[in-house]
Amino acid sequence: MDDRAGTTLHTGLLILTTAMIAWLSGLPMLFPSLGPSAFVLALFQDSDATSPRRVIGGHAIGVAAGLLAYHLLATGVSMTSSPPPGSIEGLRLAGSAVLATMLTSGGMLATDTRHPPACATTLIVSLGLLSTVFEGVLIALTVVVLVAAHQLLLATERAGARYEKRLRS
Repeated sequence: MDDRAGTTLHTGLLILTTAMIAWLSGLPMLFPSLGPSAFVLALFQDSDATSPRRVIGGHAIGVAAGLLAYHLLATGVSMTSSPPPGSIEGLRLAGSAVLATMLTSGGMLATDTRHPPACATTLIVSLGLLSTVFEGVLIALTVVVLVAAHQLLLATERAGARYEKRLRS
């Protein structure tokens, strides 16, 4: 299969995994930062950038930083509706977003868990979109499911390649 088609299919299958769980459970297991994570996993299948430690660790740091910043600065405010221009609520959300992004960036660099999509996760949390501890745990669990699905797809592809090679021999 063409690399572009394979990457596209792999990305879709990864998102399909969490989409089906979200659909069947009714839980928010689809959120914007999963798309870039799925694409990175599919495109750079065996690189350091896609090690489970980096992907899961980066998102976990993003969740923790987002929760800390949100509950420190913006509890009770959310980007689900735009705050009025120049409002204290808007300032609190902006501060929460800035602090969370800085904490996430610094945390990922300090722990060598660099995964850029985790900066989107921290914004999702720090802007009050998924900002409860339960939702934070659910985000981390969803990322674990995404990584497990990726590992399963890789194992299946490798087993298929070995089987094809034996048939040709």
